[in-house]
Amino acid sequence: MSSENEDIKRVLALCFRGEDTLDALDLERMLSFDMGWLTPDQATEAVQALIRTGWLTGEEEKLSPIDQFQDSVTPLGWHPRPEHLYKPTTYTKDSIDTSTIEQTPAKVPKVEQKKSIPNLQTADDDPRSRTTKRLLKFIARSSGLAAEEVQRRAARKQRALQHVTAWMALALVAREQGLEMNSVIEALS
Repeated sequence: MSSENEDIKRVLALCFRGEDTLDALDLERMLSFDMGWLTPDQATEAVQALIRTGWLTGEEEKLSPIDQFQDSVTPLGWHPRPEHLYKPTTYTKDSIDTSTIEQTPAKVPKVEQKKSIPNLQTADDDPRSRTTKRLLKFIARSSGLAAEEVQRRAARKQRALQHVTAWMALALVAREQGLEMNSVIEALS
C-alpha cells in the first residue's frame, strides 16, 4: 500500500471515527478548521476528489467511506500531505490504481460533480424575508460570484450559526466579499 493511500485511509478513519455518515460541508470543515490540514478551498477540492475517485460514497449530505479503515494506525504527530487528499489515487478493493485525478477527468460525468445548492431558511414573520432573493442577486452581481455560490455560502453560515435569518446570512456573505454595507442595507430597504 502506497503512502498516498495510507494518508487517505488515516484521514478517513480519523474523520469518520464514531460516525457512519457525514455531510460534505462537515467533512470540509474537519479537514480545514478542525484538523488544520488544508485551507477551506483545498478541503472542498479534496472532498470532491475523494468522491470522484471512489474513496467516499453517497449523497453530499450523507457521505461515507467506501471501506472500513478503523484498522489504520495513526502515529503521534502525523499529518497528511495535502496533495494526497486533493489528488488521490483511485480506490479499488483488490488493487490500488495509481492514476491520479489529473489523468481521469474525462471518465467523470459533469452531472455527478455538480453540488446541490442548499436553500436559505426564511422566517414568515420577518418583513425582510421578502427581500432575500433581491439581496442575493445584488450580492452576486456586486461581488462577481455566481448566485448559486452566494446562496451556498449563506446557507452554510445559516447552518453554522443556527438562529441567523436568511438576510443576515446574506449580509455576512456580502461583508466577507468586501462589499460596501450601506449598499447592502439599501438593498434590504
